[in-house]
Amino acid sequence: MTTPSSRPSDDMTEGPSDAHPSDTRPAPARPPLVTRPLLLRFLTVIGASAGFFLLLSVVPLYAQRSGGDAGLTTGALMFATVVGELATPRLVARYGYRVALAVGLVLLGAPALVLTAGHGMVWITVVCLLRGVGFALTVVAGGALTASLIPPERRGEGLALVGIVSGVPSLVALPLGVWLAHHVGFTPVCVAGGAVALAVIVVVPGLPGRERSAGRDAGLVAGLRTGALARPTLVFATTALGAGIIVTFLPVAVPASLSGLVAVALFAQPAMATVARWYAGRLGDRHSPGRLVLPGLLASSAGLSVTAVTSSPVAVLAGVALFGVGFGVTQNATLTLMYARVRESGYGTVSALWNIAYDGGMGLGALGFGAAAAHTGYPAAFALTAAVMLVAVAPAWRDR
Repeated sequence: MTTPSSRPSDDMTEGPSDAHPSDTRPAPARPPLVTRPLLLRFLTVIGASAGFFLLLSVVPLYAQRSGGDAGLTTGALMFATVVGELATPRLVARYGYRVALAVGLVLLGAPALVLTAGHGMVWITVVCLLRGVGFALTVVAGGALTASLIPPERRGEGLALVGIVSGVPSLVALPLGVWLAHHVGFTPVCVAGGAVALAVIVVVPGLPGRERSAGRDAGLVAGLRTGALARPTLVFATTALGAGIIVTFLPVAVPASLSGLVAVALFAQPAMATVARWYAGRLGDRHSPGRLVLPGLLASSAGLSVTAVTSSPVAVLAGVALFGVGFGVTQNATLTLMYARVRESGYGTVSALWNIAYDGGMGLGALGFGAAAAHTGYPAAFALTAAVMLVAVAPAWRDR
C-alpha cells in the first residue's frame, strides 16, 4: 500500500544543483506546505469547527432541560448534515468552493444566534436541521478544497496538520460550551457559537473559487461501489457511532454528583484524538495508513467498553481517552487511505463519503443509543455499542 507522499513520481522530483550529494530528496525541492490560501482555509476551519463543537453537547443539554429529547437534537443535526453532504458536490461543481463555503458558514452560524428564542422541540429541531446543512457545506466543500491545496508530495503530513487545526477548536470548544452553559447560561453560548462561524466569512473571497483539476468526479454511488473507498468509509462510520454517543449522552449518563467530570472528559476525548491523529499521519507516511485502521477500530471499541462504568470517574476518563486515541487514528488513517486511492478529480467524492461516514455515524449512534438506553440503561448501552462496533473488524482487516 502506498501513500501519495511515497509515490515514485514524487521521489523523482529534481532539486537544486547545490543540494548535498547524500540527500535522496533535497529539502529545497519539496513544495511549501503552508501557503496563503491554505492559511485562509485554516481560518474557516477554525471558525466552522468552533461554532459547531461549542454547541454540540450544549444543544442536547438545552433540549433535555426544556423537556425534550437530547438524542433527537444530535440525530436531526447529523441527518441534515448527511443530506447536505449528498448534495454539496453538485453545488460545488455549479457554484464553486467560495459560494458553498460562505453559504455553509451562514447556515451554521445564523440559526445558533436565535436557538434560545424558543424552547419547544420543533423549534430546536429546525435550528439543528439548518445548522446541519450548513456544516455539511463547510466540511465537504472545504475538505475537497483543502486536499487540493496540499502538495501530493506532502499529503500525509498536510492532513495531519489539518487534523490539528480542526482538532484544537473541538478540544477547547466542546468542554467549554458545557462549562459556559452551566455558569453563564445557554444564550451567551449560542450567540458565541453563531458569531464565531459568521466572523470567518470575511476570508472566504481569498480562497480559490473552482476546482483546479481536470477530469470528472466519479460520484458517491460509484465510490461506494468501489471496495477501496467503501471499506474505510464503513470502518470510520462505525467508530463515529461512539463519537456521537459520547458528546450527546455523556453529560446525562454520568451521575449528577460527578458533573464536573463531564467537562474534563469532553476535553480528554478530542485532546487524545488530536494527538493520535497527528502521530497517525506521520506513521501512515512511513508504514502505510492501511496498517493503522484495525488498531484504531479496536481501541475505539475498547474505550467505549471502559466508559460503560459510568459511576467511576477513573473508568470514564480512561475510557473516553482510549476512545479518543482510537478515533483519532481511524480519522487520519481512513482519510489518507481514501485520498491515496483516487485522482484529484475524486477528492470531492472522498470528502463527501468520509464526512457522511462521520456525521451519519454520529447521528445513528445518538439515535440508536438513546433507544437502547431507554430499555437497558446507560452502562449496558455503552457496552452494547462497543460490541456492535466490532462488526467492522472484517473490512478493517482487509485494508491492512
